[in-house]
Amino acid sequence: MTDMLNQEVVATVNVTIDGVELQVPKGTLAIRAAELIGVEIPRFCDHPLLEPVAACRACLIEVEGMPKPQPACAQVVSDGMTIHTQQSSAVARDAQEGVLEFLLLNHPLDCPVCDKGGECPLQNQAMSAGRSESRFEGEKRIFEKPIPISAQILLDRERCVSCARCTRFSEQIAGDPMIELLERGANQQVGIASDEPFNSYFSGNTIQICPVGALTSADYRFRSRPFDLVSTPTACEHCASGCSLRTDSRRGEVTRRLAWEDPQVNEDWNCDKGRFAFRYQAQDRITTPLVREDGTLRPASWPEAIDVAARGLQAAGSATGVLTGGRLSVEDAYGYAKFARGVLGTDHIDFRSRANSEEEAQFLRACVAGTPLTVSYAALESAPFVLLVAFEPEDESPIVYLRLRKAGTRVVSIATRGTKGLAKMGGSLLAVVPGREAQALRDLPADIRQALSQPGAVILVGERIAASVGGPTAVASLAAATGAALAWIPRRAGERGALDAGALSGLLPGGRPLTDARARSEVAAAWGVDADSLPSTPASDVLDAASRRSLKALLVAGVDPADMPAPFVTDAALERAAFIVSLDHHYSEITEFADVVLPVALVTEKSGTFIDWEGRPRPFAQVFKDSLAMSDASVLGMLARAMGATAGAWDGPGIRREITALGTWSGQSAEVPAVEPEVGPTDGFRLASWRELLDAGVMQEGEPHLAATARPVVAVVSSSALSALGSPASVTVTGPLGSVQLPVEAGEVLDNVIFVPMNAPGCSIYTDLGARIGAAVDVTAGGVA
Repeated sequence: MTDMLNQEVVATVNVTIDGVELQVPKGTLAIRAAELIGVEIPRFCDHPLLEPVAACRACLIEVEGMPKPQPACAQVVSDGMTIHTQQSSAVARDAQEGVLEFLLLNHPLDCPVCDKGGECPLQNQAMSAGRSESRFEGEKRIFEKPIPISAQILLDRERCVSCARCTRFSEQIAGDPMIELLERGANQQVGIASDEPFNSYFSGNTIQICPVGALTSADYRFRSRPFDLVSTPTACEHCASGCSLRTDSRRGEVTRRLAWEDPQVNEDWNCDKGRFAFRYQAQDRITTPLVREDGTLRPASWPEAIDVAARGLQAAGSATGVLTGGRLSVEDAYGYAKFARGVLGTDHIDFRSRANSEEEAQFLRACVAGTPLTVSYAALESAPFVLLVAFEPEDESPIVYLRLRKAGTRVVSIATRGTKGLAKMGGSLLAVVPGREAQALRDLPADIRQALSQPGAVILVGERIAASVGGPTAVASLAAATGAALAWIPRRAGERGALDAGALSGLLPGGRPLTDARARSEVAAAWGVDADSLPSTPASDVLDAASRRSLKALLVAGVDPADMPAPFVTDAALERAAFIVSLDHHYSEITEFADVVLPVALVTEKSGTFIDWEGRPRPFAQVFKDSLAMSDASVLGMLARAMGATAGAWDGPGIRREITALGTWSGQSAEVPAVEPEVGPTDGFRLASWRELLDAGVMQEGEPHLAATARPVVAVVSSSALSALGSPASVTVTGPLGSVQLPVEAGEVLDNVIFVPMNAPGCSIYTDLGARIGAAVDVTAGGVA
């Protein structure tokens, strides 16, 4: 049986193309086989990741034994087949020229003003494979232009060649069949339903794969030409998916971003947030150091600001807390970890600027930090079963969603709400009360446990598991009991890298336990410091310690207080810290409290590395090479030298060499947490929430077109709960700090659960309600229909 399977995998056929004999895998399309011998057949509808449709007919070839030319993009080669392309057949060449002439009949030929001009397949192939003159003398079709099919995507109908790339992508890849080819014949055109705009999280991909400029971006339209742009390979800074991107810039400004092909990670796609959300970089930028004098921040020189910051931090010493946030590159996170332990001598460091717990920290130290790449995108595609725990892929890691949808594997989600994304993956919901995921994991049905015991089964757990007492413990126990592979998927791009870099209390770089003497010796040797100078006891929560005045100073990097689940604790920590140094590129609530503000480089102004959820390095190049802005690590190096310390390298290449030399920890990892699930009543409404992909995040500022495509801000309750409330059009949700009134709709949640977006415009559960996930809230009807 094994031999038969292996034979099927390697089965090949012999085919002759333009006189060249070759052997290709069985099932190969003629257009792909021709590429293997360097023959590029014209095409518009063909895309290697979309199902063949043979819509444009531009790829016609001559196949011996067939009465008329065949579309190469849909013709599967068979053993002994003889094919003639335009290189060797006048029939094929004439057919291709005729199709191109036909496609240009109604095309407006507005290349001088079209955004696709200079990188247009129609333009290129009309020159390389078309006729030199057109025989058409009639009047071309004229349509109103452009038509907004969403706030972000604009359609020029007369440019469309009906290749169906956009409609196939939306249906086959994204699962959002919101656009379709309407009418027939000469009247055929791309369109949408009148009441349903193309508000897909992945709509921007249709612009990139459109071969003729029929779909354009409202933000980029008429802004530049390809030959005006400088293109730089980069990685997305928004989430942990790790997308490869191409960043195009002009005159010191980013003009657009495109998905960069990476078969192992994002293939050819990315989400709209990664594609369009880059205008924040120019919003409210800090350009000079600031020092507080007489209660007011004033501009200062770099030497003065570094001196003031160094003296303040040196005075506080080990009584300093370091908050790095989850947006840093690995190099910068490593710099903070080194500065905390090697210069300040403190273990009060945490990258988790979000809801967290000590149990989660212990889970990360034991099960995630320093682990090799064991669960990959490829593993998700081949997995027989995937269990999602406190994780909504479409909102929190969109490329994971696309891979799971592509795989078609069985997916079960332990979650507080069923979503359209889960339905589009063909998944099923195991509904829980928010905060009680631990009990659900312990009481899993037998069929799910059996499915997890299959070879290749995967558990994907999100950062929101921290809100469940006993949740991280239960996840680790389930993985150990079933043998399923376990992967942790945080929401932000820098969290996995910060964890591996040691920017968490009790953890040194490479997954080394702080409490292990050998681990401290290895790190001390790499940094050139005395091992006895490093802290050896894990510290408590940074904000909690600062709010209790246990810390004298705070060193903060790119943290938004709105992300913190306890506003009172955050405000108390900022108010009671005697000295605050902020390293940031934008003004924020933190900079308002800071005594010294040191500007640092944006992701476009430096090179570096993110680590995606797999544990895979995602390097990015410096876009603006003439920028004088310094990375966080470089600024920390200036502070270290001003404080009389060195602690190794502080530049990017030097830090990467240090990280490589240290490697990962080969000794015993930290102990797995052992926390019992929370028990007690769950009466009344319990708050379920997560960050939706497009919300009120600071890294989406300055993007009105993108913001307009965000999902409506609504509260979700069960149909029976909605009936019990009197079927209102809206509800008022009240927490300890206040209330919000939201439209309400029925959804797939338990009867005592209400879902509210975590950080939507006009609705923040932390600052407006003062409530965390799982908290009891009051819900009253308002605006009864």
